[in-house]
Amino acid sequence: MVEADLHQVYGVDVESGVLRARSWRWLRTRIVGLLSCESRLARSFAPSEHHWPRR
Repeated sequence: MVEADLHQVYGVDVESGVLRARSWRWLRTRIVGLLSCESRLARSFAPSEHHWPRR
């Protein structure tokens, strides 16, 4: 979910090697950001009555 969301939301291709040039703080900030927007990751942690509609 995280890899797909990073690509969809931020345009980050994990396989490109970009993460080697970034800090853990950079990655953590984006993962936390995925929890606060409509994403697979956020839906997986959301209470069942608060799920966003699927696209």
